[in-house]
Amino acid sequence: MAGSQDYQADPRNETVKVYLNGDLVARDKAMVSIFDSGFSMGDGVWEGLRLHKGALMFLDEHLDRLFEGARTLKFDIGLDRAGLKEALRRTLEINGMTDGVHVRLMVTRGLKATVSQDPRNALGAATIAIVAEHKVPPAAASSRGLRLATVSVRCTPASMFDMRLNTHSRLNLITALLEAIELGADEALMLDAEGFVSSCNATNFFFVRDGRVFTSTGACCFNGITRGNVIALCRDNDIPIELGDFPVEAAREADEAFVTGTTAGPQPVREIDGRAMRSTPGPLTRRIQALYGALQDAEAARVAAA
Repeated sequence: MAGSQDYQADPRNETVKVYLNGDLVARDKAMVSIFDSGFSMGDGVWEGLRLHKGALMFLDEHLDRLFEGARTLKFDIGLDRAGLKEALRRTLEINGMTDGVHVRLMVTRGLKATVSQDPRNALGAATIAIVAEHKVPPAAASSRGLRLATVSVRCTPASMFDMRLNTHSRLNLITALLEAIELGADEALMLDAEGFVSSCNATNFFFVRDGRVFTSTGACCFNGITRGNVIALCRDNDIPIELGDFPVEAAREADEAFVTGTTAGPQPVREIDGRAMRSTPGPLTRRIQALYGALQDAEAARVAAA
């Protein structure tokens, strides 16, 4: 495995306790019914969170996105923000976790009377699960670079399948990654319906040309928390950045490129469709990595002082 979600194996993960509907259970006991809407229909929302120096990074932004997704899908999570924060705290505390942890917070519409798409068959209570694991990227992840391949699977606008919703339905992204793997790449570079560069299958995509950073408009890609932070860092630190519609040829001819995600933050790209970037990681990528690292440390300090 060499994708953006690659991580170092950690034996401690075999004994983690998983939060499931208010209980903390052993990993091998964390099960849901086949009648759960998340299992049968991919009907749910989720967040990936990073625990850094005792603090969950940008937690309020993640919870904003989670609740907005549930509102859009028209189901009640069953806990308010304070309740979810307490559930996260309990999960981390029982596992003795303070740093280098990835947390997956998942909420589905819950049990249904029968297996069908119809949300009116839901029995009322959402399913809430929290999986916290010791996960850090491989030591070389910040420098080795990913190989991307442009694939045929497209990112879609909100009128078709809203990519900005963090839903459990990921089949389009899995098929994109399978195509990229067959092409010998680590991740898929996906275009939007008009043929412009949009996103990777698990991360947001940026490229650099002549000292300027370029990324998509965001209309058809993940509403990434890390993406938003990187865009803000560029604007706050006089790094020219442009959001727009760009052909894949512009990305292939870039000086450098990188992707952003919760697990590894900004991560360099070394190759797009067989063409090597001029530098990996490039100077602007390294600067953005440093700025993002400082932002995480500042966020951890802010949370500790609150």
